[in-house]
Amino acid sequence: MEKQNPSPGGLTAAAGQQRPPNPRQRILVAEDDPLIRRINSEVLIYSGYQVDAAEDGAAAWEALQRNSYDLLITDNDMPKVTGVELLKQVHATRLALPVVMATGTLPTWEFALSPWLYPAAILLKPYTFDELLGTVKEVLQATVRARAEIAPPPNWSYPPAGPNEPAPSSDLRI
Repeated sequence: MEKQNPSPGGLTAAAGQQRPPNPRQRILVAEDDPLIRRINSEVLIYSGYQVDAAEDGAAAWEALQRNSYDLLITDNDMPKVTGVELLKQVHATRLALPVVMATGTLPTWEFALSPWLYPAAILLKPYTFDELLGTVKEVLQATVRARAEIAPPPNWSYPPAGPNEPAPSSDLRI
């Protein structure tokens, strides 16, 4: 896995201006094609995201075990571990991680057999920088909204105290 650093001359005007990074939005890009991996990473970095890159699904899985990410962008046709196999590992370990599959070949058969594997979004190659950034933004915003909907209220405690019961102690251990 490699940490991507932006190179000022490496992007076209379509990628937009560089924005300050948002450390809460960390993305892992898994792509075996070095040029696509570098360009995707640079576009995301210039758009303010923290980005790590993995050259195949196995390296991506190792990175997911070591680090916390807000989004995984993965190709499907990769050596060692495919994008679908990576999705299976993410689901098997119950990682709460949205996935964008950016691929030239859609694994329709695998998704038909296991619809729960379907990623949050799919980008079919070739795609534009604007399509990549728009998809990333949409998926991350949807994830934030979903987490806010399931978050407990700020004054919530478990178990809720009854009318004649004291509130639970903060040193409750399980």
